[in-house]
Amino acid sequence: MRVLLVGGSGYVGTHLARHLLQLGHQVTVASRRGEGPLKVRYVVADAARGEGLDEAARGQEALIYLVGIIRERGDQTFHQAHVEGVRHALVAAQRAGIRRFVHMSALGATRGTGIRYFETKALGEELVQQSGLDWTVLRPSLIFGEGDEFFGKILRGLVTAPLPFIPLIGDGRFPFRPIWVGDVAAAFAQALERPSTFYRSYNLVGPKEYTFRQLLLLVREALGSRKPLLSIPLALMDLLVPLLSPLPFSPITLDQYRQLKLGNTANPTYMRQAFSLEERSLEAELPVILKRRRQPAA
Repeated sequence: MRVLLVGGSGYVGTHLARHLLQLGHQVTVASRRGEGPLKVRYVVADAARGEGLDEAARGQEALIYLVGIIRERGDQTFHQAHVEGVRHALVAAQRAGIRRFVHMSALGATRGTGIRYFETKALGEELVQQSGLDWTVLRPSLIFGEGDEFFGKILRGLVTAPLPFIPLIGDGRFPFRPIWVGDVAAAFAQALERPSTFYRSYNLVGPKEYTFRQLLLLVREALGSRKPLLSIPLALMDLLVPLLSPLPFSPITLDQYRQLKLGNTANPTYMRQAFSLEERSLEAELPVILKRRRQPAA
């Protein structure tokens, strides 16, 4: 199948492109850079502005929309990436005669949360569902794997910060069910060819649920640290985060903080009925994720 990945040069897109190539698909990656490490066709396109998508979509049989940001910077806003970009990709698919459209949303995407990331993801989903195309929406939870942002950077940063303790937000009981990036790629690839997934939305989650505290402890152990966890009361965090989040050096935005307090988990039963996934565990991948910069015990 000839598959166009819009936003395919990012973390998930690179893994998915590699997986699709292994399955024998012809892959075109559309991104603002128009380049990447794989032997696929790269084209320059800006989904948020609708530039270059018509040319990229010409001759394709399926379109997968992967554009997403976790922090707004300059003119890169949630609305542009998660709503306008989706709108432009849908129009390009319709003009090119592409029927199959697979969309990457996010677990927790819903209206009424007050969290702009989730609100705009929900708006993007609505556009896809109203498009008249053969759509599938996939909503991954936290994604882990070599090169990831959350475990490889954020949690590593909390553990290795030059402090005598590891800061813990509140009691750390927020639940999460992270999923391996290889399983995310497999779900997208399987959705392409399974009509049973048409006009349906799926939450993509891993095999095990953890609290935020447990995730920190796993990363601490993998890095060989013995620093204690120190709980920062939520009342204090609720005051500090809105003040610090607008600053360029802030480690967390207000939107991310609100997401964290909600947790991110779901029942995997429906996903398992639709897809055949390896469901690799976080414990199996953490040594790979963190191996390059293992810290001495402290």
